[in-house]
Amino acid sequence: MQRDTILFDINETVLDLSSLKPKFKAAFESETVTATWFSMLLHTSTVCALTNIKTDFATLAGTMLDTIAARLGVELSDAFRDTILTGFASLPAHADVKPALTRLRSAGYRTVAFTNSSLKLVTTQIENAGLAEYYDEIVSVEETGSFKPDPKVYKFAAKRVNQPISELRLIATHDWDTHGALTAGMLAGYIDRSAAPYHPLYHRPDVYAASMGDVVEQIITRDREK
Repeated sequence: MQRDTILFDINETVLDLSSLKPKFKAAFESETVTATWFSMLLHTSTVCALTNIKTDFATLAGTMLDTIAARLGVELSDAFRDTILTGFASLPAHADVKPALTRLRSAGYRTVAFTNSSLKLVTTQIENAGLAEYYDEIVSVEETGSFKPDPKVYKFAAKRVNQPISELRLIATHDWDTHGALTAGMLAGYIDRSAAPYHPLYHRPDVYAASMGDVVEQIITRDREK
């Protein structure tokens, strides 16, 4: 079977969270809170997945915003809270995304957005980023009641796109996500957007580069050699 379907993580992989930094600075007097908040969001989603708590990513985003405000002793106004959460739904795409998606699609690949965000949120995110025409399908973990990197959500995605899981590849900028995909039986491609070391205990994908364009070229080359 010809590999022809690529899944893309969305938040940070495709969409650039740095646009939230001015909003966090205005609310918390520090841009660094942006990364802390998103790390807490990822952490709590993993805890929910492991302990079978049913919720959604947008709710967790708001909860973690309230939590970090309380920890820092900041009285977060409703206006600042709404500004940040609205901004999360309106993130711009990284500069390398549209050319890479165009390249894949011109090479005959089907492109699928695959995210922990709810279907409503990710649809809004993709539309606001001007990416609706670049994806053939959107798959949210929402229906599973869990989050990545739970193995069942990768299997759910394979069933949803009607492909054997072994023929699918996930592109992500989070090592826990590529590790989760590989553990579930997918292939993966890692975009090193942060220059942080890849976790030494995680499964490492065969495709690894600093930009989405380079990751895409490696994938096309490898699949042609298959």
